[in-house]
Amino acid sequence: MPTNSLFQKTRLRLAFWYAGVMGLLLSASGWVVYEVVSYIRWQVIDTELESIAGILHDGLEPYLKQSSQIAPEIQSLLPGVCLAGELCMQHTNQPGPQVLGRLHNEGYYARFLDKSGRVVATLGLLPGQTSDQARDKTSLQLAIDTSLINCSHGCLEKRTWQILNVDETLRYRQVSLLLTTSTTETWGYLQLGKSLEEFDWFIFRLRLIFLLGLPLAVVMIAGAAWWMAGLAMRPVYQSYQQIQQFTADAAHELRTPLAAIRATVEANLRNDQLTLEQACATLQTIHRQNHRLSQLVQDLLLLSRLDLRVITLQHAECCLNDLISDLLEEFFPLAIAANIKLATDVPGDHPLVVLGNEEQLYRLLANLVTNAIHYTPAHGEVRVRLERNEGYAIIQVQDTGIGISIPDQAHIFDRFYRVTSDRSRETGGSGLGLAIAQAIAKSHQGDIKVQSELGKGSTFIVRLPLKSNTNRLSIESKGIDT
Repeated sequence: MPTNSLFQKTRLRLAFWYAGVMGLLLSASGWVVYEVVSYIRWQVIDTELESIAGILHDGLEPYLKQSSQIAPEIQSLLPGVCLAGELCMQHTNQPGPQVLGRLHNEGYYARFLDKSGRVVATLGLLPGQTSDQARDKTSLQLAIDTSLINCSHGCLEKRTWQILNVDETLRYRQVSLLLTTSTTETWGYLQLGKSLEEFDWFIFRLRLIFLLGLPLAVVMIAGAAWWMAGLAMRPVYQSYQQIQQFTADAAHELRTPLAAIRATVEANLRNDQLTLEQACATLQTIHRQNHRLSQLVQDLLLLSRLDLRVITLQHAECCLNDLISDLLEEFFPLAIAANIKLATDVPGDHPLVVLGNEEQLYRLLANLVTNAIHYTPAHGEVRVRLERNEGYAIIQVQDTGIGISIPDQAHIFDRFYRVTSDRSRETGGSGLGLAIAQAIAKSHQGDIKVQSELGKGSTFIVRLPLKSNTNRLSIESKGIDT
């Protein structure tokens, strides 16, 4: 695949689209997370301010007797409160209610206003005010005069929320609350605020994480997409290579007999004195090559149909004991002609029955026995064994032939593959026998394996489910398919 431009472009497109879609999804998810987290943190600030303002309102209401007047009880209840026009000193260690400890922390402040919006008293550092300014008699007036915190007409409501911008980096969240006396008369207003510096810093870090993390995540996703696209396309590429190899091999196999037929016909056409014997020899050659072509086409068609499962095989009870006996009876003359001993180890008192197509099973075993005889030298032996093992019939075709190397064993069931091509062509083989045998075994819910060693022979092992085990396998296979 690295050298194939078509697959490389396809892999690149897959990786690009995957990374793009995942980037959009991550961006949308990040935006939602950002909005939700920001909203939650904002609600926490509002809830905290509202809770403190409510506690102050409920605690101060009994002491709010005269409008716009801070009673001594309020000064005792709120240590550190600074009246308008008086020296403002910070009392950070004064005892008081637990909730007031927050007001003494940096970032919180409270203001008391009369009904006209004039500041009566303050508590804590006002927006834009420093600790040194708080000790200055004029600092309170400076804080009051700033336009950023002056109470507008909108704040003189029962409850109003505001955002005060002191400068480009410092903001405050403020709530204005109506205060009433014990006789339900309007006393004035309470303004409670909190610095948004911590919130803004949190939002800045959150944005930074998303701005830096999202591109990094997209890059990592792109790399992972490239790797996964390669993994996903590897079987497709292997199939593509197999198709290319199959096409080349099929063309080669078809070209050989066609070339022989053409050469024979052209030679006879140039012969002006063609005798009857020569004509008969020519026709025999054409017939032989035509038979080879027909057999090759039939084998290819059979493999294609087995792969696509378009063949409707009539499965019936097949006794493997009888099938092997008939098979060996047919191949005895071929073994004798090759000076090879053909033997069997088949139990006679325990018949092994499978559900399958007898003709296809016969062809499976015939291909294995034929290969064993062809690749076993004279005075060798070919033995067929039949035994039962855990609900399966095990058929072993053993020979004392030339053997198969380990690299060849990985491709022995590939189509048109030959271990020794010269000898295969002499025997008329096309390299499809083992591929057909494997396809037939799989169509019967079985499998076929090979064990071999160079110079010591080979053993092909076929495993087929017995009749009692076939129904269970069929049910399991249907369950998996559904």
